Amino acid sequence: MKFTARKLVMIAIFGALSYVLMLFKFPLPFMPPFMDFDLAGIPELLGTFLLGPVAGVFIVLIKLLIKLATVGTASMFTGEIQNFILSLSFILPASFLYKHSTHKRSALRGMLAGTAVVTIVACLSNVYFIIPFYTRLYGLSMEAIIAMTQAVNPMVDSVWKLVVIGIIPFNLIKYGVTTAIVYFSLDRLRAIFLRREYL
Repeated sequence: MKFTARKLVMIAIFGALSYVLMLFKFPLPFMPPFMDFDLAGIPELLGTFLLGPVAGVFIVLIKLLIKLATVGTASMFTGEIQNFILSLSFILPASFLYKHSTHKRSALRGMLAGTAVVTIVACLSNVYFIIPFYTRLYGLSMEAIIAMTQAVNPMVDSVWKLVVIGIIPFNLIKYGVTTAIVYFSLDRLRAIFLRREYL
């Protein structure tokens, strides 16, 4: 990827927009309360589609660097690492299948693949990395984590159910919404970028 001045500016803008959208986060009803819904993936994915996968990686990095510079970390960087991993798990598969095609079907296939990949990664990373880390960091037990989720969804009474009716639907909803918004706005934004010779 050739980093022209215009592309660097656009990468910075997409990264800043992603950070701003990350600030407007909230839990979803009946979903694990430690998982926040936000739309930061929209500028990340749009920037990746319009500027390429390398640009997408830098957009995610800029988002997290702004976050660390402004509010710091409350999880010894674990949350930021998880955010980085999940963001890339979504945008990179989508980008590889899209390949700057002018057909929205390619973008949709890419985003659906990205949603599937990030959902699988989220399940594995939460069960084997994130949740165990937080249990040690805050002196909790896995049972306490399950009880937190059970308070908003009584059906969650085991790790397996936490994954099946908590983590999986949360990620399908989050990245499904992102997919829908990007799908319906991609052509218009691509036309604007092409007209202004950003690509």
